[in-house]
This record gives sequence, C-alpha cells and structure tokens, in this order.
Amino acid sequence: MEIARKKRLAGWGNYPVAESFTVNPRDEGDAKADLSNNSIVARGLGRSYGDQAVNENNYVAICTKLNHFLHWDEKEGILECEAGVSLEEIITVFGPKGWMPMICPGTKFVTIGGAIANDIHGKAHHIDGSFVNSVLSFTILLADGQVLEASRTENTDLFWANFGGLGLLGVILRARLKLRKIETTYFKTKSIKIKNLDHMLEALDQYDTEYNYSVAWIDALAKGSKLGSGVLSLGNAATLNDLPEKLKADPLKLHKTGKLKIPFFFPSFALNGLTVRMLNRVIAFVQNSPKQFAHYEKFFFPLDAINDWNKGYGKRGFIQYQFVIPEDQGKKNLTEILEMIAGSGCTPFLNVFKRMGDGQGILSFPFKGYTLAIDFPVTKELLEFTPRLDAKVLSAGGRLYLGKDALLQESTFKAMYPQHQEWMAIKRKYDPDNRFSSNISRRLGLDAR
Repeated sequence: MEIARKKRLAGWGNYPVAESFTVNPRDEGDAKADLSNNSIVARGLGRSYGDQAVNENNYVAICTKLNHFLHWDEKEGILECEAGVSLEEIITVFGPKGWMPMICPGTKFVTIGGAIANDIHGKAHHIDGSFVNSVLSFTILLADGQVLEASRTENTDLFWANFGGLGLLGVILRARLKLRKIETTYFKTKSIKIKNLDHMLEALDQYDTEYNYSVAWIDALAKGSKLGSGVLSLGNAATLNDLPEKLKADPLKLHKTGKLKIPFFFPSFALNGLTVRMLNRVIAFVQNSPKQFAHYEKFFFPLDAINDWNKGYGKRGFIQYQFVIPEDQGKKNLTEILEMIAGSGCTPFLNVFKRMGDGQGILSFPFKGYTLAIDFPVTKELLEFTPRLDAKVLSAGGRLYLGKDALLQESTFKAMYPQHQEWMAIKRKYDPDNRFSSNISRRLGLDAR
C-alpha cells in the first residue's frame, strides 16, 4: 500500500489551506486499498475553488493517474474513460476527430470525476443543461468496497445524488460520456455593449432563441445609471461552410500548449479599487470584440491561456462567489445585490453573469434564473460581508454553488437546499460510517450522523 504524504492543500482560490494526507491511486485496486483510511475524499485537478477536495488531518485521494481512455464508439460518439481523465485530454484526442465534450465550464482542466461531483455547467446551460446530461453511466467504489454501476435505470438514487454530491458518496472510477459531433472548433460570435441592468435583461430575452451560448461580463463597481453595465457575448457553433477561407485551412484547430505563467503570488496591494477599475476597462475592450469568429480556447476557456492565474490574488487567496436567483423579481433582487457589492468596500473582480435553465439532480446548483459569479480577494471585510450577501441571496429564493463555496454556514446552506434531507438519506444508505468526508462536508453538515 502506498505511503501517504502530508501536504498543504487548497482549492483554486488558495483559501482555505488545510494539511491533508495524500495518496495517488493508479487503479481500482489502489483505490480499494485507500479505503482503509477512515476519512477520505477524492480529488482531481484541484479546480474547485474552496474546501471541497481538502480534508484537514485526514486523507485525500488524488485521482489524476486514473486517466485512461477505455473504449470509443465513433458511430454513437460514446466515450468510456477513467474518472481522472480531463476535459483537456478529451479535447486534445477527440477534437481532431470532430468531437468535443457536450458541456464545457470556464476551464478545460477539470477531471470527469470532478465534473460529476460538481455537476459543472457552461455558457449554454439554458439549452444543454449541466454535466449530468452528457453522462450515460458511471462506476463508483463505495465505502464497503463494492463497485457499482449507476445510471438513470440502475442504482438511480446513487446516480442522481453524485451530481453535485461533492465526492462524498464514493470514488468514481469510470464513466461513459456522450460527446458532441462538430464540424469546426470555432464559434460564430456577437458582442453587445450593455448600458445597464435593464439593457442586460432585455438583451438576454432578445437573443436567447438566436444564440445557444451566452455570457456577460458585468462591471460590479458600477453604480447609479450604469449599474449592471458590461458586455454580453453570444455564440453558436460554426459549421465548415460558415468559416472564412483562412480558417477553413485548419477547421479543427486545437489549443496551444505553451502558455503564459504567473510565477509567484502577487503582493496583497496589487488588486485594489484603482487597479480593478483599470482592469475592468481592459476586459470591456477585449470582450467587446468585433471579430465574427472565435476559437473554442478563447470562447470557453480564456483564462486557461495563463498558468496559475489564481496567484494574481496573492497569498491571502480569493473566493468565487456564485449564486443563482429566480427570474421572478430578478431585476429588483439583482439591483439590490449589485448595490450591496458595489458599496461593500470589498474588491469584486471577474464578474460573470448568465441565464440558467431548469435544474436537475438533488444537490446540483443550477435552476431556472439568473446567475452571477464574482471573484473576491479574501479580506477581513469580505468575511464580514458574505453572511449578509448570503442572507440576501436566500431571501431572493436563491442559493450558492457548493462547487465554489468556501464560507457558507450550515444553517444557511440547509435553507438554500431543503432537498439536502433527501441527499442525506442516500448518504446514510451508502456510507453510514461516514468514510467519505471533507472540510466542506463537515462545515455544511453533510456527514452521515
């Protein structure tokens, strides 16, 4: 059995940091052996932002070596692979064959196991839904050593509870995925400069049926008549006939592997009101691009071009605060939330706004409404502000994305997710001794008891 090593681990936000004992299973046998550790959680590439895949003074199974392709059905576009395979690896191998993952979030450096645990979503959630819609079945190692197949027709409770279940029901070993057939790796795009929140919501309504993909950048420091201003970016997959001759020469072009790199943590004073306003102007200029076609790398994963971009927030770390609220009273509630953020004294950065479609699953985050994701550097003021923001989101009928959360309190979580009781019944059924545990499970009361 592999000797565990104690490491300081954190999510992508570098907050909070916890010392955990790490193991690196290479196959199913290794994963079963690791179950001898009383408290363990699986971890992929560490792109969850908070404490989802850390386990203070307990065990973390880093599953990135479980990354083999097992079977490919080109006729049906069905891939069977181990759960440590990343979206980046799928794109690299199958993009040139004319296939892409059905659901792409803001980074391609996500494992399939992590995508299931967080039920990731992308710019087309209102059309495509979340990651569960691309998964046909998966194989999971349970606390008692059993290995079960879960799908919409077999062990259905286990299937649905794992999407958004934060890896707390077992170690996902393998999955069968449906990929999307493509003609090119480009998108036909349109950018609209947005004056204010009224204009933003009107534009979403206007273009919802015309474009499958939509996402907006919002200037969260804007106030008054400019509240909610920003840039709305729209897109549809480009066919081969859509492309200009220059792009037709390599219609299935892949992303570059060489990237810029932030080699060290920025000093804490680097992000302040002045620098964020300057950066907002740059982002607005870049987002409001007149170009008609965009490569998937820039369209889906713009920040992937910079290695370790999270270091730009400094050693104190940051959180990504993402919430969804219903469309009913959406304008009123968004106005109040944006005003709270602008007047909070905190420094919001990289503010992404979009519309979501109908929800699925038990602890899965999305439901029909508006979602906003905001990066905040961690400060004393932020720790005092987020409980007030949580209360406002809750009063609006909304909830936070557990896959990014780092600060939510147990009572607020349970009010936001009343279906947690259904999920807990499944947890007690498959993991009554609470073998699978993590910092977030203890913080939110998701441990079996």
